[in-house]
Amino acid sequence: MHGFSSTLLHPKYWPAWLGFGLLRLVILLPFPLLYRGGRVLGRLGRRLVTGRARIAERNLQLCFPDLSPVEREQLLKRHFESLGVSLLEIPFTWWGADRRFESLAEISGLENLDAASRAGKGVILLSAHFTCLEIGGRLLSRRAEFDAMYRPSSSPVVEYVMVGARRKGCGELIPRRAAKRALRRLRGGHTVWYAPDQNTQRKQSVFVEFFGHLASTTPATHKLARLTGAKVVPFVASRKADGSGYRLVIEPPLEDFPTNDIVADTQRVNDIIERWVREYPEQYLWIHRRFRSRPSDDEPAIYTER
Repeated sequence: MHGFSSTLLHPKYWPAWLGFGLLRLVILLPFPLLYRGGRVLGRLGRRLVTGRARIAERNLQLCFPDLSPVEREQLLKRHFESLGVSLLEIPFTWWGADRRFESLAEISGLENLDAASRAGKGVILLSAHFTCLEIGGRLLSRRAEFDAMYRPSSSPVVEYVMVGARRKGCGELIPRRAAKRALRRLRGGHTVWYAPDQNTQRKQSVFVEFFGHLASTTPATHKLARLTGAKVVPFVASRKADGSGYRLVIEPPLEDFPTNDIVADTQRVNDIIERWVREYPEQYLWIHRRFRSRPSDDEPAIYTER
């Protein structure tokens, strides 16, 4: 549901509208205060979403076994601070005036995206779920045009507001299951932003390593590139440690991709994302059950939380 419907005014949706109204007030804050307030919000939020905190803790145990318990606790704390900042970044990203973004981004590698676009076969802008995903997209959209694949919300109000806001910063918004639309846009020479780093149902995935553990991973990057001839250009956005802005890096297009080996190509994608995560570990979305699907039903579950 992307157009407005009178059903969205039903009283059962009033709490959602109130929540968005309060979030919209965040754009009145100066950016440095938003950053500091977000860190405090994240520390408080950790105490409220204990299930998600346990998921993040489990992920860090799996992915950083060499860290001491004290070091992992510090990383977990920084992660929730990063999550808190990301929550306050959302209204700033969706409704903030363009002038407020002018000095926030340090972008490198635009020439890589330009060169790939000139090939005329479309570009897959390979990304991942970092906590500054929303604002990173808004900042990039000021310098480049792209479509974006996304996961639709089950809440009609959230879907209406989210899609309306995101459309300001990109071309088409493509639901993640609308593969034919993505293929059509790529074949038309467009750039499509895509993050393939979340757990995928076993029957739709291949199992490749992520931080040394088998992770159920979508092979869609391989398939989209193979079917369209699109270039795959890795793109990562990160928040500067001092809170002064963001660093956007567009890497050179992948060479010799895709190959005939779907597993090797999917592993290559995971290796790129793992490299980024090791560089900005607190900014990755650790509250996601990345290792939820297992290669067989005989294997014990990684997480106890549902």
